Amino acid sequence: MNDVFDHRQVGRAFSRAATHYDEAAALQREVGTRLAEALPYYEDKALGRRTPQLVLDVGCGTGHGTALLQARWPKAQVIGVDLAPGMAQEAQRRLGAKRGLFDFSRKPQIVRADAMALPLREGSVDVLFSNLCLQWVEDLPAVFAGFRRVLKPDGLLLVSTFAQQTLMELRDAFANADDAPHVSPFVDIAALGDALLRAGFRDPVLDRDVFRLTQPDLPSIMRELRTLGATNAMHDRRRALTGRARFARAAQAYDAMRGPNGLPVTWEVVYAQAWGPAPGAPIRVGDMEEVRVPAANIPIRRRS
Repeated sequence: MNDVFDHRQVGRAFSRAATHYDEAAALQREVGTRLAEALPYYEDKALGRRTPQLVLDVGCGTGHGTALLQARWPKAQVIGVDLAPGMAQEAQRRLGAKRGLFDFSRKPQIVRADAMALPLREGSVDVLFSNLCLQWVEDLPAVFAGFRRVLKPDGLLLVSTFAQQTLMELRDAFANADDAPHVSPFVDIAALGDALLRAGFRDPVLDRDVFRLTQPDLPSIMRELRTLGATNAMHDRRRALTGRARFARAAQAYDAMRGPNGLPVTWEVVYAQAWGPAPGAPIRVGDMEEVRVPAANIPIRRRS
Protein backbone atom coordinates (compact mmCIF):
# COMPACT_ATOMS: atom_id res chain seq x y z
CA MET A 1 0.00 0.00 0.00
CA ASN A 2 1.32 3.44 -0.95
CA ASP A 3 1.34 5.88 1.94
CA VAL A 4 -1.38 8.53 1.69
CA PHE A 5 0.19 10.66 4.41
CA ASP A 6 3.63 12.13 4.86
CA HIS A 7 4.04 11.06 8.50
CA ARG A 8 7.03 13.35 9.07
CA GLN A 9 4.80 16.26 8.07
CA VAL A 10 2.07 15.01 10.44
CA GLY A 11 4.59 14.96 13.29
CA ARG A 12 5.93 18.42 12.42
CA ALA A 13 2.46 19.98 12.17
CA PHE A 14 1.27 18.62 15.50
CA SER A 15 4.54 19.51 17.20
CA ARG A 16 4.16 23.12 16.05
CA ALA A 17 0.56 23.15 17.30
CA ALA A 18 1.24 21.57 20.69
CA THR A 19 1.42 24.67 22.90
CA HIS A 20 -1.76 26.23 21.41
CA TYR A 21 -3.68 23.05 20.55
CA ASP A 22 -6.11 23.19 23.47
CA GLU A 23 -7.25 26.68 22.48
CA ALA A 24 -9.11 25.16 19.51
CA ALA A 25 -9.67 21.58 20.68
CA ALA A 26 -13.09 21.85 22.34
CA LEU A 27 -14.59 19.35 19.88
CA GLN A 28 -11.69 16.93 20.36
CA ARG A 29 -12.13 17.05 24.15
CA GLU A 30 -15.88 16.50 23.81
CA VAL A 31 -15.35 13.47 21.58
CA GLY A 32 -12.78 12.07 24.04
CA THR A 33 -15.22 12.51 26.92
CA ARG A 34 -17.95 10.70 24.97
CA LEU A 35 -15.56 7.89 24.06
CA ALA A 36 -14.62 7.54 27.74
CA GLU A 37 -18.27 6.94 28.63
CA ALA A 38 -17.73 3.34 27.48
CA LEU A 39 -14.91 2.69 29.99
CA PRO A 40 -17.28 1.17 32.62
CA TYR A 41 -17.90 -1.74 30.23
CA TYR A 42 -14.41 -2.98 31.09
CA GLU A 43 -15.11 -2.96 34.81
CA ASP A 44 -18.48 -4.69 34.43
CA LYS A 45 -17.50 -7.30 31.84
CA ALA A 46 -19.39 -10.45 32.92
CA LEU A 47 -19.77 -8.73 36.31
CA GLY A 48 -16.11 -9.40 36.95
CA ARG A 49 -15.59 -5.93 38.47
CA ARG A 50 -12.14 -5.81 36.95
CA THR A 51 -9.49 -3.16 37.52
CA PRO A 52 -6.92 -2.71 34.74
CA GLN A 53 -3.20 -2.80 35.40
CA LEU A 54 -1.96 -1.25 32.15
CA VAL A 55 -3.95 1.33 30.15
CA LEU A 56 -2.73 2.77 26.85
CA ASP A 57 -3.75 6.08 25.23
CA VAL A 58 -2.68 6.04 21.56
CA GLY A 59 -2.35 9.48 20.00
CA CYS A 60 -2.51 11.15 23.39
CA GLY A 61 -1.93 14.71 22.14
CA THR A 62 -1.66 17.11 25.08
CA GLY A 63 -2.86 14.44 27.50
CA HIS A 64 -6.59 15.11 27.97
CA GLY A 65 -7.58 11.46 27.46
CA THR A 66 -4.56 10.24 29.40
CA ALA A 67 -5.72 12.34 32.36
CA LEU A 68 -9.25 10.91 32.13
CA LEU A 69 -7.86 7.38 32.19
CA GLN A 70 -5.52 7.99 35.13
CA ALA A 71 -8.27 9.73 37.12
CA ARG A 72 -10.59 6.76 36.59
CA TRP A 73 -7.98 4.17 37.56
CA PRO A 74 -5.52 5.89 39.92
CA LYS A 75 -3.54 2.72 40.65
CA ALA A 76 -3.16 1.64 37.02
CA GLN A 77 -0.07 2.30 34.94
CA VAL A 78 -1.33 4.67 32.23
CA ILE A 79 0.87 5.26 29.20
CA GLY A 80 0.21 7.93 26.60
CA VAL A 81 1.94 7.66 23.23
CA ASP A 82 2.11 10.23 20.44
CA LEU A 83 3.99 10.45 17.16
CA ALA A 84 4.70 14.18 17.43
CA PRO A 85 7.65 15.09 19.69
CA GLY A 86 6.09 18.44 20.58
CA MET A 87 2.81 16.84 21.64
CA ALA A 88 4.60 14.24 23.76
CA GLN A 89 6.64 16.98 25.45
CA GLU A 90 3.54 19.11 26.11
CA ALA A 91 1.66 16.13 27.56
CA GLN A 92 4.64 15.30 29.77
CA ARG A 93 4.79 18.90 30.98
CA ARG A 94 1.08 19.06 31.79
CA LEU A 95 0.73 15.63 33.36
CA GLY A 96 4.10 15.42 35.08
CA ALA A 97 4.34 18.79 36.77
CA LYS A 98 4.06 18.71 40.55
CA ARG A 99 1.52 21.51 40.43
CA GLY A 100 0.25 21.14 36.90
CA LEU A 101 -3.27 20.96 35.56
CA PHE A 102 -3.75 17.49 37.02
CA ASP A 103 -2.91 16.00 40.38
CA PHE A 104 -2.45 12.23 40.41
CA SER A 105 -1.09 9.93 43.08
CA ARG A 106 0.53 8.02 40.21
CA LYS A 107 1.76 10.00 37.22
CA PRO A 108 1.04 8.77 33.69
CA GLN A 109 4.02 7.92 31.51
CA ILE A 110 4.35 9.67 28.15
CA VAL A 111 6.25 8.00 25.31
CA ARG A 112 6.93 9.19 21.78
CA ALA A 113 5.88 6.33 19.51
CA ASP A 114 4.05 5.54 16.28
CA ALA A 115 0.60 3.93 16.47
CA MET A 116 1.83 1.53 13.78
CA ALA A 117 4.71 0.28 15.95
CA LEU A 118 3.68 0.31 19.60
CA PRO A 119 6.65 -0.39 21.92
CA LEU A 120 4.80 -2.76 24.26
CA ARG A 121 4.86 -6.48 24.90
CA GLU A 122 2.33 -8.80 23.30
CA GLY A 123 -0.80 -9.21 25.41
CA SER A 124 0.22 -6.59 27.99
CA VAL A 125 -2.54 -3.95 27.73
CA ASP A 126 -5.89 -4.18 29.53
CA VAL A 127 -7.54 -1.11 27.95
CA LEU A 128 -6.47 0.57 24.70
CA PHE A 129 -7.98 4.02 24.18
CA SER A 130 -7.42 6.13 21.05
CA ASN A 131 -9.26 9.38 20.48
CA LEU A 132 -9.15 11.00 17.01
CA CYS A 133 -5.82 9.54 15.96
CA LEU A 134 -6.74 6.98 13.30
CA GLN A 135 -7.66 9.55 10.64
CA TRP A 136 -3.89 9.97 10.17
CA VAL A 137 -3.40 6.23 9.51
CA GLU A 138 -4.07 4.98 5.99
CA ASP A 139 -3.62 1.25 6.77
CA LEU A 140 -6.34 0.38 9.29
CA PRO A 141 -5.81 -3.41 9.07
CA ALA A 142 -2.13 -2.94 9.99
CA VAL A 143 -2.78 -0.60 12.92
CA PHE A 144 -5.55 -2.85 14.25
CA ALA A 145 -3.23 -5.84 13.97
CA GLY A 146 -0.80 -3.92 16.18
CA PHE A 147 -3.56 -3.04 18.63
CA ARG A 148 -4.58 -6.68 18.79
CA ARG A 149 -0.98 -7.72 19.42
CA VAL A 150 -0.59 -5.62 22.56
CA LEU A 151 -4.15 -6.05 23.91
CA LYS A 152 -4.88 -8.85 26.34
CA PRO A 153 -7.56 -11.42 25.51
CA ASP A 154 -10.85 -9.88 26.66
CA GLY A 155 -9.16 -6.47 26.92
CA LEU A 156 -11.16 -3.43 25.84
CA LEU A 157 -10.49 -1.44 22.67
CA LEU A 158 -12.04 2.03 22.39
CA VAL A 159 -11.29 4.21 19.36
CA SER A 160 -12.76 7.24 17.64
CA THR A 161 -11.92 8.77 14.30
CA PHE A 162 -13.22 11.38 11.91
CA ALA A 163 -15.32 9.91 9.09
CA GLN A 164 -16.33 10.72 5.52
CA GLN A 165 -18.53 13.78 6.01
CA THR A 166 -15.81 15.63 7.94
CA LEU A 167 -14.91 19.00 6.34
CA MET A 168 -17.02 18.15 3.30
CA GLU A 169 -17.80 21.84 2.73
CA LEU A 170 -14.11 22.75 2.75
CA ARG A 171 -13.33 19.92 0.33
CA ASP A 172 -16.07 21.07 -2.07
CA ALA A 173 -14.99 24.71 -1.83
CA PHE A 174 -11.37 23.99 -2.75
CA ALA A 175 -12.50 21.66 -5.55
CA ASN A 176 -13.71 24.87 -7.22
CA ALA A 177 -10.22 26.36 -6.93
CA ASP A 178 -7.95 23.67 -8.39
CA ASP A 179 -7.50 19.92 -8.77
CA ALA A 180 -4.97 19.50 -5.93
CA PRO A 181 -6.10 17.69 -2.75
CA HIS A 182 -6.59 20.12 0.13
CA VAL A 183 -8.53 17.93 2.60
CA SER A 184 -7.49 14.51 3.85
CA PRO A 185 -9.61 11.47 3.01
CA PHE A 186 -11.62 10.09 5.94
CA VAL A 187 -12.74 6.55 6.65
CA ASP A 188 -16.13 5.06 5.85
CA ILE A 189 -17.86 3.61 8.92
CA ALA A 190 -18.32 0.23 7.19
CA ALA A 191 -14.60 0.05 6.36
CA LEU A 192 -13.72 0.72 10.00
CA GLY A 193 -15.98 -2.08 11.21
CA ASP A 194 -14.64 -4.47 8.58
CA ALA A 195 -11.04 -3.70 9.59
CA LEU A 196 -11.87 -4.55 13.20
CA LEU A 197 -13.42 -7.87 12.19
CA ARG A 198 -10.51 -8.71 9.91
CA ALA A 199 -8.11 -8.14 12.80
CA GLY A 200 -10.08 -10.67 14.86
CA PHE A 201 -11.62 -8.32 17.44
CA ARG A 202 -14.76 -9.63 19.09
CA ASP A 203 -18.21 -8.07 19.39
CA PRO A 204 -17.47 -4.71 17.75
CA VAL A 205 -20.02 -1.95 18.35
CA LEU A 206 -19.92 1.21 16.23
CA ASP A 207 -21.68 4.52 16.74
CA ARG A 208 -21.47 7.94 15.14
CA ASP A 209 -22.04 11.63 15.82
CA VAL A 210 -22.29 14.47 13.33
CA PHE A 211 -21.27 17.87 14.70
CA ARG A 212 -22.39 20.83 12.59
CA LEU A 213 -20.42 23.90 13.65
CA THR A 214 -20.01 27.32 12.08
CA GLN A 215 -17.24 29.83 11.41
CA PRO A 216 -17.49 33.41 10.14
CA ASP A 217 -15.27 32.95 7.09
CA LEU A 218 -12.73 30.72 5.35
CA PRO A 219 -9.63 32.31 6.94
CA SER A 220 -11.10 31.52 10.40
CA ILE A 221 -11.56 27.88 9.40
CA MET A 222 -7.99 27.64 8.14
CA ARG A 223 -6.61 29.28 11.32
CA GLU A 224 -8.48 26.79 13.49
CA LEU A 225 -7.12 23.85 11.50
CA ARG A 226 -3.55 25.18 11.79
CA THR A 227 -3.99 25.66 15.56
CA LEU A 228 -5.10 22.02 15.79
CA GLY A 229 -2.16 20.83 13.66
CA ALA A 230 -4.68 19.49 11.14
CA THR A 231 -2.93 20.81 8.07
CA ASN A 232 -2.68 19.06 4.71
CA ALA A 233 -0.15 16.25 5.17
CA MET A 234 -0.88 14.13 2.10
CA HIS A 235 2.07 13.08 -0.01
CA ASP A 236 0.52 14.56 -3.16
CA ARG A 237 -0.39 17.90 -1.54
CA ARG A 238 0.52 21.14 -3.27
CA ARG A 239 3.93 22.12 -1.82
CA ALA A 240 3.61 25.83 -2.65
CA LEU A 241 1.29 28.18 -0.82
CA THR A 242 -2.24 28.41 -2.16
CA GLY A 243 -2.26 31.50 -4.38
CA ARG A 244 -4.56 34.44 -3.76
CA ALA A 245 -6.66 33.71 -6.84
CA ARG A 246 -7.22 30.06 -5.91
CA PHE A 247 -8.01 30.98 -2.30
CA ALA A 248 -10.46 33.63 -3.49
CA ARG A 249 -12.25 31.09 -5.71
CA ALA A 250 -12.48 28.68 -2.77
CA ALA A 251 -13.75 31.42 -0.46
CA GLN A 252 -16.39 32.43 -2.98
CA ALA A 253 -17.58 28.82 -3.39
CA TYR A 254 -17.68 28.35 0.38
CA ASP A 255 -19.59 31.61 0.90
CA ALA A 256 -22.37 30.25 -1.30
CA MET A 257 -23.02 27.71 1.49
CA ARG A 258 -23.38 30.38 4.17
CA GLY A 259 -26.26 29.98 6.59
CA PRO A 260 -27.79 32.36 9.13
CA ASN A 261 -25.00 31.61 11.67
CA GLY A 262 -22.05 31.61 9.28
CA LEU A 263 -20.19 29.06 7.18
CA PRO A 264 -21.04 25.43 8.01
CA VAL A 265 -18.24 23.12 9.16
CA THR A 266 -19.19 19.45 9.46
CA TRP A 267 -17.32 16.94 11.61
CA GLU A 268 -18.49 13.30 11.45
CA VAL A 269 -17.13 11.10 14.24
CA VAL A 270 -17.23 7.30 14.43
CA TYR A 271 -16.74 5.52 17.76
CA ALA A 272 -15.84 1.84 17.99
CA GLN A 273 -15.75 -0.55 20.93
CA ALA A 274 -14.44 -4.11 20.67
CA TRP A 275 -12.82 -6.83 22.75
CA GLY A 276 -9.47 -8.56 22.43
CA PRO A 277 -9.80 -12.06 20.98
CA ALA A 278 -8.51 -15.26 22.51
CA PRO A 279 -4.97 -16.33 21.50
CA GLY A 280 -5.00 -18.04 18.12
CA ALA A 281 -8.27 -16.46 17.00
CA PRO A 282 -8.30 -16.14 13.20
CA ILE A 283 -7.43 -13.01 11.25
CA ARG A 284 -9.20 -12.59 7.91
CA VAL A 285 -6.83 -12.26 4.96
CA GLY A 286 -8.90 -11.65 1.84
CA ASP A 287 -11.56 -14.36 1.83
CA MET A 288 -9.49 -16.71 3.96
CA GLU A 289 -9.11 -16.97 7.72
CA GLU A 290 -5.54 -17.14 8.92
CA VAL A 291 -4.81 -18.45 12.41
CA ARG A 292 -1.71 -17.04 14.07
CA VAL A 293 -0.33 -18.91 17.04
CA PRO A 294 2.69 -17.65 19.03
CA ALA A 295 5.68 -19.89 18.37
CA ALA A 296 6.16 -20.37 22.12
CA ASN A 297 2.76 -22.08 22.25
CA ILE A 298 3.69 -24.74 19.67
CA PRO A 299 4.72 -27.96 21.41
CA ILE A 300 8.03 -29.46 20.27
CA ARG A 301 8.61 -33.19 20.38
CA ARG A 302 12.28 -33.88 20.97
CA ARG A 303 13.97 -37.04 19.80
CA SER A 304 15.89 -38.91 22.48
